[in-house]
Amino acid sequence: MSGVQTIPVSEDEDGLRVDRWFKRRFPGIGHGRLEKLLRTGQVRVDGGRCKSNTRLVSGQEVRVPPLPDEAARERRKRSAPQVSARDLQDIQDTVLHMDRHVVAINKPPGLAVQGGTGTAKHVDALLDGLRFDAKERPRLVHRLDKDTSGVLLLARSAKSAAMLGEAFRSKEARKVYWAIVAGVPRPAMGRIDLSLEKRPGRGGEKMAADEEGKRAITDYKIVANAARRASWLVLEPVTGRTHQLRVHCQAIGTPILGDGKYGGKDAFIEGDSPISRNLHLHARGIQIPNPGGGMLEVIAPLPEHMVKTWRYFEFDERDEAEPFLEWRE
Repeated sequence: MSGVQTIPVSEDEDGLRVDRWFKRRFPGIGHGRLEKLLRTGQVRVDGGRCKSNTRLVSGQEVRVPPLPDEAARERRKRSAPQVSARDLQDIQDTVLHMDRHVVAINKPPGLAVQGGTGTAKHVDALLDGLRFDAKERPRLVHRLDKDTSGVLLLARSAKSAAMLGEAFRSKEARKVYWAIVAGVPRPAMGRIDLSLEKRPGRGGEKMAADEEGKRAITDYKIVANAARRASWLVLEPVTGRTHQLRVHCQAIGTPILGDGKYGGKDAFIEGDSPISRNLHLHARGIQIPNPGGGMLEVIAPLPEHMVKTWRYFEFDERDEAEPFLEWRE
């Protein structure tokens, strides 16, 4: 059992929430245990009570009560997983942009962002390969589905993570996706405002349209279509619900190609088509305030299977060369 500690908040921890500060400093302390320490006033900031979502300021002092030795053992158990030199090189090859505050990568389709049951290889396990000259391991600030490719931002410090996270929460960030869907949506440009809720189902949980769920909004427009068989869409989520774009496209009758989870057989072009059965959803670009100042814009090239589909349908990427031009009604 450790004794009482008084730990100053460092400059790079400025803006960090109390719960995330603890996760970083004392990863062996679970959320439930921390909440109890907060409720009973054993954790204090500058002598005062605080909550898990309290934002810390550089120079403040956090009172940390005696913690059980299990926490130290848990930290050792959670040491970084072993990854190969090839894996580290592969993730470094995906870097699209890097400055003192942010790293942006082009996440390949099929690579999970975080681990789970049966998932040994994921971005979170490879973050040491993206440290470069930074003192800290980069931090995830948003997510992409495993089968969705494209721009993924990483913060290079706790302070940058807090600022980027706030930009996503306050809707200062714009995320633009490209997709190929089966069929042609009507109208050619519009807004999908359809609440979503998580439900159990065969093969795991799925999101479903439900008036009692959380509100979800997606703006879309057609860039081109191929003889009504398929359409190239630009999708811009206003909200950020799990699988939002996939469910919304299916709900208007045009599932994303390769999305068997939500579109079933309608998400595939049958016959002799050479089109890949992989998901055709790509995070094309992000526009967000850079913690270092100015506006950061990052654009990610299409993955190979989507490049081939563009060629098959004779779509021209130059038709949507500037993804951040305002187009929404």
